[in-house]
Amino acid sequence: MTGGGRQGLAELLKSVVTSALAFSVDFGLLVLLTEIAGLHYLVSAALSFCVGASVSYTLSVLWIFRTRRFSSRLLEYALFVGVGVVGLGLNEVLLWLLTEPLGLYYMASKVVAAALIFFWSFGARKLILFPHQG
Repeated sequence: MTGGGRQGLAELLKSVVTSALAFSVDFGLLVLLTEIAGLHYLVSAALSFCVGASVSYTLSVLWIFRTRRFSSRLLEYALFVGVGVVGLGLNEVLLWLLTEPLGLYYMASKVVAAALIFFWSFGARKLILFPHQG
């Protein structure tokens, strides 16, 4: 495997770990806000997704991606948030579809949605924000 291939694999593996941590925060907050605070699961999901995305951003820039496309942290964060907004939209649609018409429990719906959104988020962030250099 070439150096670039190893770097790409390392980034993907670190993204899996980062996503698992961000998902833990997201899922825990979703349950807390829904079950304890009494918020509707879609409202809880939006709030918890934003917190999880912030965890993901922080770990992405500190640990995963060595190469940055933009020198402006503000622009980089804005684009990261833009990818996250698309992810949030996908999250809400998938949660609703899986929970309402298909009848899954909202927590199970969240697990399925998160797995699908991982691939969108990693691919989009890698392409837009953190290009391969090598």
